[in-house]
Amino acid sequence: MVTLLNRLQVTECLKLCHTVVDGMCGRENPHKGDYCATWSLEEWLELLNSLTTFFRMAVGNNCSDEEVLAGLSNVSSDHSETVHSVLRARQEEIKRTLLDRTTSISCATLQDFDWQLKLALSSDKITSLHTPLLNLSLDMKENGVLQPVTLEMNREELNALISSLEAANKVVLQLK
Repeated sequence: MVTLLNRLQVTECLKLCHTVVDGMCGRENPHKGDYCATWSLEEWLELLNSLTTFFRMAVGNNCSDEEVLAGLSNVSSDHSETVHSVLRARQEEIKRTLLDRTTSISCATLQDFDWQLKLALSSDKITSLHTPLLNLSLDMKENGVLQPVTLEMNREELNALISSLEAANKVVLQLK
């Protein structure tokens, strides 16, 4: 599904690939909202999964340049060179992340959740701004430590979360 990259300009492909690697390394993941006109949610999730898997496999298996480019044969040459350049530039960082994750595998579990709906107000536009927001508080247990996680989402972000959870539920049901 890396062929979906062909829908992007090469400069946007470069930016996306670097952001995917950032997400792999524990920094900010790419946002679907930045690419909502390019891919559907299913295509977006498949592309992220494919790119992440590709980067992990290429670095984990210490693939040669020829093997990497062969794995990108379904993508235009400009896009494959872009993905390859990101891989080579960030290879050591990806390798460190893969090593860190294999040595300290942790599993976070959801312990409890709470939600609130509130109306965002602005001091200078108090009468005209009516944006409902959802505050979602999650209690995540990771390595025996309970950590609160709070998310604030508008309607579009909530719909995207629900769609993602429905897609994840389908995958879980298929695995059973």
